Amino acid sequence: MISHREKNTQRIAALDERAEALMLKCGMGIADARAMYPSIEIIEADPEADRRLMDALADWCDRYTPLVALDGMDGMFLDITGCASLFGGERAMLDDIVSRFFSQGFDVRAALASTPGAAWAAARFASEARIIEPGEEQLFLDKLPLAALRLDPDTRASLESVGLRSVGSLTSAPRAPLARRFGKMLLLRLDQAFGRIEEAISPRMPVAPLSVERHLAEAVGQLEEIERLVLLLAASLKQDLERRGEGARALELLLFRVDGAVSRISVGASVPVREPRFIGKLFHERLAALETSMDVGYGFDLVRLSVFATANYERTQADLGGETVSDGEDVAMFADRVRARLGRNAILKPMFIESHLPERAVMLVPFDELPPQKSAQPADENRPQHRCFERPQRLFCHPEPIDVPVTQVPEGAPPHFRWRRALHQVARSEGPERLAPEWWRQKEQAETRDYYRVEDTDGRRYWLYREGLYGASTASPRWYLHGLSA
Repeated sequence: MISHREKNTQRIAALDERAEALMLKCGMGIADARAMYPSIEIIEADPEADRRLMDALADWCDRYTPLVALDGMDGMFLDITGCASLFGGERAMLDDIVSRFFSQGFDVRAALASTPGAAWAAARFASEARIIEPGEEQLFLDKLPLAALRLDPDTRASLESVGLRSVGSLTSAPRAPLARRFGKMLLLRLDQAFGRIEEAISPRMPVAPLSVERHLAEAVGQLEEIERLVLLLAASLKQDLERRGEGARALELLLFRVDGAVSRISVGASVPVREPRFIGKLFHERLAALETSMDVGYGFDLVRLSVFATANYERTQADLGGETVSDGEDVAMFADRVRARLGRNAILKPMFIESHLPERAVMLVPFDELPPQKSAQPADENRPQHRCFERPQRLFCHPEPIDVPVTQVPEGAPPHFRWRRALHQVARSEGPERLAPEWWRQKEQAETRDYYRVEDTDGRRYWLYREGLYGASTASPRWYLHGLSA
C-alpha cells in the first residue's frame, strides 16, 4: 500500500489487488489498517517520482496523438481526433494502448468517447475498455454514481443527503433548483459529459505545425540508422515546407523506445532551412554529442521529426555550378552545427538594445536569436534630429578608473591623465557628450556622464568620461576610461 499525510493523519493513498481483497479502502487511516492486518507493507508516497512517471508516460503517449493532457496524478486525456485511422480504427487503437501499457507492467483502464467527461467516467466505472458511441453518453452515465461527474466531495455529499445518488436522478430533476442549491458547476459537468457544452483539452506540450513519422517493423539502435531515417523524414518534410513557402527554424526528433522511454532531440537553425542534407548535418552533430549519454535500450520502433518554428524561405539564384548556398548561409550552417554539438550558447552574437549607457547598449545573445521587432513610426519632420556620435572600436566591459590630477573646470577634457601607471599627455580632445543616467533601471542614484574623445601626443586615442559634475555635490567627480580607438 501507498500512504500519504492528510490533515496530520497517515491515510491510504493507493493499494494493490491483494490489499483490495482484504477489504481495505483508499482514504482509510494507516493505524486502522495496521490494527486489522499488522503484517501489511506500507510505503510512503513520493509525489515527485509520481510526477516524473506521469510525464514519461505522457511522452510515450505522443506516439498516438500530440494532444496529450495530464489529469491529476492518475490519468491522462488523449485527443485522438483524426488519429484512429492510422492504427486501424478506434477499437484497434484502444486495444493497442491497453496491451502496450500492460506489457510495461501497468494496470491501466481506458475508454473512448466523444466527450472527455464520458471517457473519464467510462475509464473509471466500466468493467472493461469500452467505446461510448456519440449520442449514448447519457444512456451510459445515468446508471453511474455521482462520482462519475468529477464533482467535489462536498457537492456529492450534499446531493446524497437529499437522496440524489446517481447521475440519472440528476437528469430527471429540474435544472433551476439544482443550480440554485448546488451551484452552476453541477450543471456544467452534466452538460460537458453529455456533449452539450464543449470541453477543451489543454495539451501539456505545444503542438508542432508540421510533423512526419515512420513506424518501424524492426527496432533500430545504431546512430547511422537513425541519421538515415532523419534524411528520409526530412525529405518528406521538405514538400510541406515548400508548399507553405517556409523553412524550419526549430526542429525536434522524437525517438520512441520499445520499452516506453522517449528521447527528445532538438536543434535550431539561425536561417530557415528545408534541405534534407542541411537538416541531416544538424542532427548528425547533435546525435554525436549525445552518443555516450543516450540509452537506446532495445531500440526505437517509432521515429518522428517535427517542426516547431518556421520562417519565410527566400529563394536564392544558383550559380553556374548549381550551388545556391551563399557565404552568409555557410557561416550560419557552421554556427548551427557547432551549437548543435556544443550547446545553444556555444556561439553568441552582439545585438543592439535600447539603452543610454554604452556598456548596456549591446548584449550577447545566442546566434539564432532574432532581433526584437520594432513598430514602424511615421516620420516627423518637426522631430529634432540627434547627432550620431562616434564610438570606439574597443569598448571595455567595465570602465577602468583613471587618475586626473588637473582638469579644466567646469567643462573640458583633462590636459593629462594616468592610466595603468602610465602618464598620457592630451594633444587633442572633442566633447563633451553628456549621457544622463537611466533612473528607471538604476537601483541607486547615478551620476551624469560627460564623455570625451582624446588623443595623446603619441597618437593614441581614448574614450573617457567624467562621472558627476563639479559643484553639484560635495564629492569630487571621478574619471574613467571606457574604450580605445584606432
